Amino acid sequence: MFAMDVIAALRELVSDPERVTDDETVTEGHGSDISPHAPRPPDAVVFPDSSAEVAEILRWANAERVPVIAYGSGTSVEGQVIPVRGGISLDLSRLNEILAVQPDDLLARVEAGVKRLQLEARLGEDGLFFPVDPGADASIGGMVATNASGTNAVRYGTMRHNTLGLEVVLADGSVVRTGGPAPKSSAGYDLTRLFVGSEGTLGVITEVLLRVHPLPEFVVAGRAVFPDLDAAVRAAMGLIQTGTAVARVELLDELTVKAVNAYEGTAYAEGPTLFLEFSGTEPSVRHEVERAEAIARTESCTAFEAGSEEAERARLWNARHNAALAVMATAPGKKLMSTDVCVPVSALAEAVHHARSVADAAAVPAAILGHVGDGNYHTIFMVDPSDEDELARAARINAEIVRFALECGGTCTGEHGIGLGKLDYLREEHGPAVELMRAIKRTLDPNGILNPGKVIA
Repeated sequence: MFAMDVIAALRELVSDPERVTDDETVTEGHGSDISPHAPRPPDAVVFPDSSAEVAEILRWANAERVPVIAYGSGTSVEGQVIPVRGGISLDLSRLNEILAVQPDDLLARVEAGVKRLQLEARLGEDGLFFPVDPGADASIGGMVATNASGTNAVRYGTMRHNTLGLEVVLADGSVVRTGGPAPKSSAGYDLTRLFVGSEGTLGVITEVLLRVHPLPEFVVAGRAVFPDLDAAVRAAMGLIQTGTAVARVELLDELTVKAVNAYEGTAYAEGPTLFLEFSGTEPSVRHEVERAEAIARTESCTAFEAGSEEAERARLWNARHNAALAVMATAPGKKLMSTDVCVPVSALAEAVHHARSVADAAAVPAAILGHVGDGNYHTIFMVDPSDEDELARAARINAEIVRFALECGGTCTGEHGIGLGKLDYLREEHGPAVELMRAIKRTLDPNGILNPGKVIA
């Protein structure tokens, strides 16, 4: 179908034709993310303002075999939003209403286009917060679609642990609701978690029921600096394996800390560092901070600082959240390529050491950072997408790191998803189970219109 035909048909399906566009600036903005994957603009961008409109669009697209790619904030890092076969970019930013907050049940119901910081501000009015914090101000629907994680995952889990129910529009335009507000259920298959992490390939998420949490009474954040990367990782393992009640355990290697200082104007000691946070009652938090410092000192920690002052805590976590941007700023004009492996905590020190060794042996500048409290770490390379040799070299390093993680019983992606970048590793990780995934995809999307080329190519 020609692009003009798509535009004309879509304008018949939404209440305001101005919410359908093929403007070059808009389509180009919906045809890439921060990854080095080749951009490809959609034929049209449509901005539905209700799940009913989403259903009408999908019903038409399915009949006409037109690809549909759900679009949240465009903060994905594995090419999830790139329309590799053209079609429609379905921008859900107008579905941005917080439908309900139920403090007594610790629940919030939101439309898929609600942004993380928008939700945080609203929950704060009731003394609540939502713990999944990937750093970017991502949309909640996008976070569900990629099973986002982040700095709080070691204590509160990922989107999979905090998503209780969904409204999903299927490829044929039918609307289903999964899960519900009950604290537990054994009624049938767990369809909610089928869609969490499906990256828009099984349905378009339009509404999300979330588990939220009370704001902690007392919070302490701090930094522990180490003489080398291995010592920092061993200390992180010690915190987890001893059951120390830490809410966040974030690793930044020396290169990352240097980049953060340059980008943020901070003056943190430029050595491998663990950023830490503890929360709870004041006596329990102070006890856990003491335990953490003792563990850090056993690994020759050269500096340990901790405090409860809110401004400094905000500054610390802002620096961590912007670490990837800081590394990107060291190589203007290049794009970020990141590994996303996650391994059992017992294998963490060996795996991080291996990643550092592989990058150093290839003489490729690489930053290592991540949510090491749950075994998830990233090796970041800055690459020129137009330089095939540079891309191939980074891809070889990536492959070595992923395969070592798989040998350790780990996964190729802890939080970023498969998208385009990890298609080759899915079968290595899951073997024949990939065919079961493919069968589910065929059942829910028999015409293959939903985000084609991603996850199950």
